[in-house]
Amino acid sequence: MKKTIIFVLSLVLCIGLFSVSKAMAEDPTICAVHPFTGRFAFAGIHGADAMEDAVAMANEAGGINGKKIKYYWADGEYKNDVGIAAFKRLYAQHKPQAMWGQSTGMTKALAPEINSRYKVLYSAYTFAEIAADPKKNPYMFIPGPTYAEMFGILLKYIAKEKPGANIAFFYSDTEFGREPIPAGRKLCKKMGLNLVAEEVAKVGGVDISTQILDMKRKKVDYCIFHGFVVTPIQTVIKQSKDYGLKCKFMGTFWSTEKHLLDQLKGLANEYMGVTCYSYYYQHQYPMIKKIRAWTQKHHPKFTAYRSQAYMQVFMGTQLFIEAFKRADKTGSISGPSLAKALQSIKDFNVGGLMPPVTMKNNSIPVGRIVRGNSKTRQFDPISDWIQLD
Repeated sequence: MKKTIIFVLSLVLCIGLFSVSKAMAEDPTICAVHPFTGRFAFAGIHGADAMEDAVAMANEAGGINGKKIKYYWADGEYKNDVGIAAFKRLYAQHKPQAMWGQSTGMTKALAPEINSRYKVLYSAYTFAEIAADPKKNPYMFIPGPTYAEMFGILLKYIAKEKPGANIAFFYSDTEFGREPIPAGRKLCKKMGLNLVAEEVAKVGGVDISTQILDMKRKKVDYCIFHGFVVTPIQTVIKQSKDYGLKCKFMGTFWSTEKHLLDQLKGLANEYMGVTCYSYYYQHQYPMIKKIRAWTQKHHPKFTAYRSQAYMQVFMGTQLFIEAFKRADKTGSISGPSLAKALQSIKDFNVGGLMPPVTMKNNSIPVGRIVRGNSKTRQFDPISDWIQLD
């Protein structure tokens, strides 16, 4: 009889330990590799705060159906080898179901292993198309439009404003710079626009007179920058006045930011760009109000401004959290269940940070055109939200 009781108690204990172990294994966990150092540190510092804030807000509101979200991070130094090593170390230590990467290069390098080995829901500081292909990379997503879709939004605006316009692509001689150019060429043809020039420059390059003269000779109406953050954009715009180049200058996400307007100063109104998120100073939106109040309380040194990198990571974390909630309701939080949950997101209200979000091929193909304001050094919307088909 005693042996039977001991056996039953042992069995109950084992079942209990297994249940606890299973519950621990399914605690919603996010790990991230942020570039705290290196030339992209400006994004990593704000992005790390964004993820921490979004997780803390969610936990304060009850977590994932009562479960607290765990969050761990590491510095990838904006170097592929360091970032990948940090990713693997975080995964080994914490077994997260969702992970955030620091760059396009890291995303491309890890894609095969995410599919075959790690199977975690993944996004990153990137808008590269590789992360928006659910057939090839079902665990990856972009919390906004791809770089190619950004070109589509800009070109759609141009085609409406000036049908048949002459277009120049001005991009950096980097993987980042070249990434959306083939798609941009096709989009110009599709929209009846004339791609008359492709100008290439080094990141930080200052000798751009040859490119300006070429665009003047080809009578460019609109010049679209990609693959830069600031330099040489401000130099091109300033020197175009001296060379008599009369065209409109536009750019994609990473160059549609306050630090470029600070460089342009009185010429800020000469620059337009595409963004997919509301700005920190657009406090008419409920989510921006919430972010501002949280920043005031927890990060007082950043109350003047939060960058668009913050908004990107905050939005990405909102999608992690929503996928966690949906997956948990099915009884399992795992990479596969999160990927399935993410693709089910439709008309998700994010408080004006973006329009209501519907995932389409693991990206959100929407953005709006903004123009720099020389007086306020802010971007003012000059279009409604533009949705791509």
